[in-house]
Amino acid sequence: MSKKKGLSAEEKKARMMEIFFETKDVFQLKDMEKIAPKEKGITAMSVKEVLQSLVDDGMVDCERIGTSNYYWAFPSKALHARKCKLEVLESQVLVSQDFETSLSKSETLERN
Repeated sequence: MSKKKGLSAEEKKARMMEIFFETKDVFQLKDMEKIAPKEKGITAMSVKEVLQSLVDDGMVDCERIGTSNYYWAFPSKALHARKCKLEVLESQVLVSQDFETSLSKSETLERN
C-alpha cells in the first residue's frame, strides 16, 4: 500500500488561486467546496480554511451581500499587488545603497 501525501498549505493556496485566475468568476463558499476537490484536489474539509487564509493575506477579496459571502480574485489585482511590492522593495534598495554610501564616506573621513 502506498501512503498518499497531502498538499501543503502553500500548495493549496496556489491551487485555489489558479481556480480564481482560470475562471475569472465570483464564488460562494459552497461553490468552492464543490469545485476545489474536483478540479484541484483540495479536500473539501480544508477549503474554508484555505479560502480564509487567502482573504487574510489580501490575495482574495470577500464581500458580504445579504446573507451570503462572495469571494473573487482577478489576475489584474495580483499583477498590481506585485508591482506595488516591487516598487517598495526598489525604494528600500535605494535607501540601503544611500546609507551604505554615506557610511563608507564617514569611515573614509574618520581615517583621514
